[in-house]
Amino acid sequence: MGDISEDDVEKFLDGNPAFAKQYFEKKLKTEPCDDNESEILFELIQDMQESINMEKVVFKTLRRIRSLIHADRCSLFMYRQRNGTPELATRLFNIQEGSTLEECLVSPDCEIVYPLDLGIVGYVAQTKKTMNIKDVSECPQFSSFVDELTDYTTKSILATPILNGKDLVAVILAINKLNGPFFTNSDETVIVALLYNMYNMGYTSLYIRDVLLWSANKVFEELTDIERQFHKAFYTVRAYLNCDRYSVGLLDMTKQKEFFDLWPVLLGEVPPYSGPRTPDGREIVFYKVIDYILHGKEDIKVIPNPTPDHWALVTGLPTYVAESGFICNIMNAAADEMFNFQEGPLDESGWTIKNVLSMPIVNKKEEIVGVVTFFNRKDGKPFDEQDETLMESLTQFLGWSVLNTDTYDKMNKLENRKDIAQDMVLYHVKCDKDEIQEILVMLRCNAQHSCEHTSLKEQLPGPTKFEIYEFRFSDFDCTELELVKCGIQMYYELGVVKKFQIPQEVLVRFVYSVSKGYRKITYHNWRHGFNVAQTMFTLLMTGKLKRYYTDLEAFAMVTAALCHDIDHRGTNNLYQMKSQNPLAKLHGSSILERHHLDFGKFLLSEESLNICQNLNRRQHEHMIHLMDIAIIATDLALYFKKRTMFQKIVDESKTYDNTTAWTDYLSLETTKKEVVMAMMMTACDLSAITKPWEVQSKVALLVAAEFWEQGDLEISVLQQQPIPMMDRRKAAELPKLQVGFIDFVCTFVYKEFSRFHEEIQPMLDGLLNNRNEWKTRADEYDAKMKALEEEKKKEEEKMAAQKGQKQH
Repeated sequence: MGDISEDDVEKFLDGNPAFAKQYFEKKLKTEPCDDNESEILFELIQDMQESINMEKVVFKTLRRIRSLIHADRCSLFMYRQRNGTPELATRLFNIQEGSTLEECLVSPDCEIVYPLDLGIVGYVAQTKKTMNIKDVSECPQFSSFVDELTDYTTKSILATPILNGKDLVAVILAINKLNGPFFTNSDETVIVALLYNMYNMGYTSLYIRDVLLWSANKVFEELTDIERQFHKAFYTVRAYLNCDRYSVGLLDMTKQKEFFDLWPVLLGEVPPYSGPRTPDGREIVFYKVIDYILHGKEDIKVIPNPTPDHWALVTGLPTYVAESGFICNIMNAAADEMFNFQEGPLDESGWTIKNVLSMPIVNKKEEIVGVVTFFNRKDGKPFDEQDETLMESLTQFLGWSVLNTDTYDKMNKLENRKDIAQDMVLYHVKCDKDEIQEILVMLRCNAQHSCEHTSLKEQLPGPTKFEIYEFRFSDFDCTELELVKCGIQMYYELGVVKKFQIPQEVLVRFVYSVSKGYRKITYHNWRHGFNVAQTMFTLLMTGKLKRYYTDLEAFAMVTAALCHDIDHRGTNNLYQMKSQNPLAKLHGSSILERHHLDFGKFLLSEESLNICQNLNRRQHEHMIHLMDIAIIATDLALYFKKRTMFQKIVDESKTYDNTTAWTDYLSLETTKKEVVMAMMMTACDLSAITKPWEVQSKVALLVAAEFWEQGDLEISVLQQQPIPMMDRRKAAELPKLQVGFIDFVCTFVYKEFSRFHEEIQPMLDGLLNNRNEWKTRADEYDAKMKALEEEKKKEEEKMAAQKGQKQH
């Protein structure tokens, strides 16, 4: 018989209409389900749509299948590989009428495991075909070991595999037909159809979840750039993608061309771009194509700057998807007329393009960042709706994950800008060789280029010239350079230069750089920074508090005091918050103090300024820890929290009759020493209030002037009225404000310290003397204001009397 053509069939059907009618009626006729089956099917579909727990859905499905096919029981065996060996393990076992999920769900330690070469379950897994065994005694594959375990007799079995494409997922087992001797062909049809629907409706969501979880694992592992991120994500889930090959084309995200690229167009030397554009107006330029080959031997090809005639781009499909944003599912590439797919083999392996699924990768800003194209579904069929759903979920997830790389890139740029800013700051803060020579005298090098250094200590003014051991020290008679020398002198007096092997040039450069790190502002400048450090030094040495602290701790305390207000802006923490300064956004509390601390640590991180460079790791960590506490403790907002703790320590010290015993005790109490150190920082920071009156009165005016400057900013910039202390219109109230400040804040500090160590009594004496001075002036001001008020009142009474006489 010869081949029958399409024309022959058409002629036969035209000449035999009765046959055609009979044939199609038979083919299209459907057998109605009974009411019970319809109801069960409806409930099954409803459960699949509503339930999130897939084990619960599968359990209900199997329970209803058991009812539909009248089986005694059903079981689910999940396929897995353990140490490379494939096997089947019970997940839901012996689902019967009235069974609950808890009864049938098998825990990992109670599993029945089948190797693939044992039993009907293993045979179905190997062949991936349904088996209907009418009599198990006649089946050579049947294994009775489960019957023996459960004391049950199996007579007939209906077993069917659940597949994902060609890959096995699980095997369903129905045992012993209740209303007949064996399962029928109709039962096979029911179970296969229901399991297919269950898998499509239920396992598709799990399948997509698994793909996205695996992809997410690699997406969050790789944040450096979008290429590596996409590559890792796609390559990780390649086994799920059900295709022979796929390519990812990454789009250039540039929206605005550089001026040197625009000039040739504007000058008419190059025609303007007239090709397709993305929906947001970018020229469509694929700067890289990544080709993943999954058929045969797996391979990855990365093509930077691909030419338009590259096989993945020459069809025009990726460009069309990038321009339109559409998903394109081409079921027969050879017959497609819109895109120019290569008909013959693409490479030496003989691989040809049969069907194609292409879709855009869109980021959170709804910009198309790339196009992914999948070629040839593994089973030879066209890509279907399930494939589209899976691939679209993956590309959508990857598009959103671009935000990670964008954020990483922004953070990287911010980090680079910070490094550049720090480098600029360091350039201006770090002292140069000429400045070092002002302190460190160097002899000329001889002809052999060898140099001799005079001792640094010999170049310093000495401890007595500027009275650095005295509580009454004043910086008014010192130049800023002399204060730098005094700062260096304090390190020598503490004995830490030799003990911790601080290079003399590094020490000079550090103290000098700290002085330059302070801004040229009215009060919180280098002079204030040095005064606080000098008071710390005096408390340790003259005030005899050094007895509780090691040399390393004293080293840290003086260093912290030197740096405690570095780069102060002349405004307080509240102003940083009100003005929304970046510092306030960076630091949630103790804003300026944390900035001073960071600045100090930044200087110490520079090798040429690192006076801690010869400390071991433990010493260095301890020093930084103490600096953290000491500098943050200068925040007056924290002062009231530590007052009671300090007072208890002072009270405790009075219970010891022996000074040595108390010293030995406190020296070992780390936390109490830290509390004392924190209060010492407060005493140092406020120490100007204890200086001789001629010094204190001048310093008070400097402090007030800086406060008034902040008040002016609050009026002009923030459009707010400042508090009286910062309002220059109330400058005459300064004495009264000073008395209040002494009573409310300062007196406790110096009263308790003088009680703690009698050597610190001069500070309390100075404070009380200054209070008397300020009180005298405050009283004079009050008397003057009272006199003015009385005079004003008399004037008003006089005016009222005159007005009354005129009316009469």
